[in-house]
Amino acid sequence: MTLADISAHLAEAAILLDFDGTLAPIVDDPAAARPLPEAAPVLDALCDRVGAVAVITGRPAEFVRELLDVPELEVVGLYGLSASPPLDDDVRAALARIASGEPGVELEDKRVSVALHTRRTPDPGAALARMREPVRALADAHGLTSFEGKLVVEVAPPGPRKEGAVQQLLTRIRPAAALYAGDDLEDAAAFDALTRSGIASCRVAVVGSGTPERVVEVADIEVDGPAGLLELLRTL
Repeated sequence: MTLADISAHLAEAAILLDFDGTLAPIVDDPAAARPLPEAAPVLDALCDRVGAVAVITGRPAEFVRELLDVPELEVVGLYGLSASPPLDDDVRAALARIASGEPGVELEDKRVSVALHTRRTPDPGAALARMREPVRALADAHGLTSFEGKLVVEVAPPGPRKEGAVQQLLTRIRPAAALYAGDDLEDAAAFDALTRSGIASCRVAVVGSGTPERVVEVADIEVDGPAGLLELLRTL
């Protein structure tokens, strides 16, 4: 589907967006991530004209809401897993021990999941590779799952994550058309959910440093980073 088709169904469409790397540039310190200054005005204007606008993110919903003052924006945080129980203390402690073995690893404890970021290590790719197997083994031992993003490995309860969140949103909203924009492997899974839904859809790859090739391969449109996405959204 083309952007013109989305625009033609705008009043009944759903605009679904990732946060990090999509509305906010990727930064070394995850806590320092901020959306581009023009993101809130663009999203606010879209909310007045679109059936639904939502951010689907691995961040806690409160983190995004504090940064995007858009009252009508829907935010699905923690990959839609916010109702899951917190990870056991022993799992979080074990992940902290793994992180401590790699100087510079940033541990982000979201309670229902824990992410280990390697962007600030001396060799981010090598640090991620060394942690991959111990993190996977720990997750398997506790009936959890591990998955990767841009220089990050995360442990969470099993489930479809962003893919499931998109499915639930589409079932509830029942839009005539939908656009999803993202930059990482979880977003490629969200693209798949959009395709399976059977509704008219447009998949947008927000391309930046480290964007997996699969995201670009399955997208209908590519844009250059968050600034490129906002420019696209202004055209709707």
